[in-house]
Amino acid sequence: MSIFADKTLMITGGTGSFGNAVLNRFLDTDIKEIRVFSRDEKKQDDMRHEFQAKMPEAAGKIRFFIGDVRDLASVQNAMHGVDYIFHAAALKQVPSCEFFPLEAVKTNVFGTDNVLTAAIQAGVKTVICLSTDKAAYPVNAMGTSKAMMEKVIVAKSRTVSPENTKICCTRYGNVLCSRGSVIPLWIDQIKAGNPITITEPAMTRFVMSLEEAVDLVLFAFENGVSGDILVQKAPACTIETLAKAVTGLFAPDHEIKVIGIRHGEKMYETLLTNEECAHAIDLGAFYRVPCDKRDLNYDKYFKEGDTQRNVLTEFNSNNTDLLNVEQVQEKLLQLSYIQEELAAWKKDRN
Repeated sequence: MSIFADKTLMITGGTGSFGNAVLNRFLDTDIKEIRVFSRDEKKQDDMRHEFQAKMPEAAGKIRFFIGDVRDLASVQNAMHGVDYIFHAAALKQVPSCEFFPLEAVKTNVFGTDNVLTAAIQAGVKTVICLSTDKAAYPVNAMGTSKAMMEKVIVAKSRTVSPENTKICCTRYGNVLCSRGSVIPLWIDQIKAGNPITITEPAMTRFVMSLEEAVDLVLFAFENGVSGDILVQKAPACTIETLAKAVTGLFAPDHEIKVIGIRHGEKMYETLLTNEECAHAIDLGAFYRVPCDKRDLNYDKYFKEGDTQRNVLTEFNSNNTDLLNVEQVQEKLLQLSYIQEELAAWKKDRN
């Protein structure tokens, strides 16, 4: 019997890569129901047909709800009877958020507040919200909106008893081969016979699989305390290494073209800031950043402060384990997307 036995799980933004990974992981278990909440009826219809074809015995457990996290009423309408929520709905593309920052705020900040408000009202037991490394020391609109989202999550956790609703946040880096990410673009460029385009060879990024993203959310679900931010100790690589790993698998010596940094991009990303390191708890493969429980009565801190500090320092994509081309290829070959694309590529070439 799983932790989700006879429970109802709702995934906001559930038609995305993360939602698909959760369905693949849990649909064929003793979970009672998985609710997919999103605003795109076409993607919902595609997902419905896909899972009816590949998991016909379990597909009846999926229920689809059209709605938008920006609209509190539509979120409330989908919330009845929900036990747990994985909140993945977000605007995630850095350049588009740079051009439309208020749209990022509406979805990532106000949308998250709506989900948490509705969850608390409905008595949902646990809400796990998905954030990003771009929320740590943010320099772009997407990261800034996600940083504010994290503040909303932590603040909201202070307003409700954890026995009623536990609220936690996970923060992770780039998910390999997720929708809208760079590797599918590169594979399309290779197939078209065009150079693959990279922004800056020395740029570093954390890398993880969708399965690892689900693992992090489940770790937070089982081990997090309300108000926590949970971070996985992910490895990283340079963009050049990632590009060489992909071309090495599909088309060795394929041309790699440098096009320059896009709007709002950083040279490296941070998963744990220096300030968070002061009180972060090392859990082996993960870091836990507990909620600051102090209140607004600062007068008492003039006489008594907190002098203890961890020896941890900023955890970023430059000082974590940096993978080489062979290690990245090994990671890529574990992904079903890469396996399928390679098989199709070799078939077309023969």
